[in-house]
Amino acid sequence: MTQIASEPKSFRIARETGPGAGVETAARLAEDVAAAFGPRDESPFALAAHDASGGWIGGIKGVIHWRWLYVAQFFVAPDWRGKGVGRALLEEAETYAREKDGVGIYLDTFSPTAERFYRARGFGVAGRIENFPPGAARTFLSKGL
Repeated sequence: MTQIASEPKSFRIARETGPGAGVETAARLAEDVAAAFGPRDESPFALAAHDASGGWIGGIKGVIHWRWLYVAQFFVAPDWRGKGVGRALLEEAETYAREKDGVGIYLDTFSPTAERFYRARGFGVAGRIENFPPGAARTFLSKGL
């Protein structure tokens, strides 16, 4: 068995917390990735659904980068579920992605009901992490445009 001699440490590890945590890491990674794959051309977006009186009933928040639309948050008020609001929001997200010359949409969910909803709209499972959150699974889905 070969033993590798330990070099003296010439570095230290510091924990960062709070709003500015990881800013330098994110900036350096973004530079490195852009050099290899081109700029992200990141553009945040949000969609909101309102009832007839103007009350908020659902929405999607996300970002478009590298011509892919990422749905970061998607929520429909419980009283409005099953009434076409989610379908209409997702269709509008797809329309928006196409207007931006998008090539696909991706998202993730913990909900088996939401997974069925996305699959019924043409999304396929791209990956899954079991027991995340504990007792459930995080499923990643995507759909090409």
